[in-house]
Amino acid sequence: MIDKLEFFIALARERHFGRAAEACGITQPTLSAAIRQLEDQLGVMLVSRGSRFQGLTPEGQRVLEWARRIVGDARTMREEMRAARTGLSGHIRLAAIPTTLAMVPMITAPFQEKHPDVTFSVLSTTSLKILSLLENLEIDAGLTYLENEPLGRVTSVPLQVERYHLVTAIGSELADRKSVSWKEVGNVRLCLLTADMQNRRIINQHFAEAGVTVSPTLESNSMIVLFSHVRTGRWASIMPLNVAKSFGFHEDIRTIPIVEPDAHHTVGLVATYREPFTPLVSALLHEARIQAEATLASRV
Repeated sequence: MIDKLEFFIALARERHFGRAAEACGITQPTLSAAIRQLEDQLGVMLVSRGSRFQGLTPEGQRVLEWARRIVGDARTMREEMRAARTGLSGHIRLAAIPTTLAMVPMITAPFQEKHPDVTFSVLSTTSLKILSLLENLEIDAGLTYLENEPLGRVTSVPLQVERYHLVTAIGSELADRKSVSWKEVGNVRLCLLTADMQNRRIINQHFAEAGVTVSPTLESNSMIVLFSHVRTGRWASIMPLNVAKSFGFHEDIRTIPIVEPDAHHTVGLVATYREPFTPLVSALLHEARIQAEATLASRV
């Protein structure tokens, strides 16, 4: 039953029998047979079928909720038993929005030092994709904004507060200023994150509040790409100060606080709410809280 539920989750995610079968490492006929067997066991149709996948039935949507819960609980049980036998080990899958990537080592480094048998993978993506990946059990936790857009049913640990700065080359427009307003920044040649990024939506909101409409001449989903273009002297960008600092100190770059308003937004670790958490996620949340307390204490 668990295997069939995992296949069903994959089908709901991929919305295509062939892609779902490939994701599960099985053939399409095997996947199709497993879904039909699941329908027979439950006594309801789960998938609307035609010449291709047409979506889930209302019953299928409800079963999907149960499937995620049951598969998640089964994974938790297996991890608990493995931890009881051999100690904490395994693999943690993280996803992070671009502005939080520099924060990832503040959790992974001390965690791995305490639990050397745990490995990590880190994906850079959008805040909306992080929530989707969590819901479909494709990641264990994510780093994202906590207060700007709905998160759904998650457990969160605040880690840092973003404050926005104009990042620009020495000698460029506004480079000699101690602070700048959002309205003034709106007149600068900018490179910014792409529109699907929540950071960009936040920045657009602050520009709108200042009565400015901005059309950047370069967009990217990579902060490294943005910073590299700032260094040419032809562009400026808007970044949280901690992100700009993560690229190292460059004598040719200035970071200038943006005021009116002095905008700040909280970012942190999120994981799908579940009781109990898997041992790995529980330990990860615990480490995040330790690091958050240490960051807060350093500012007092």
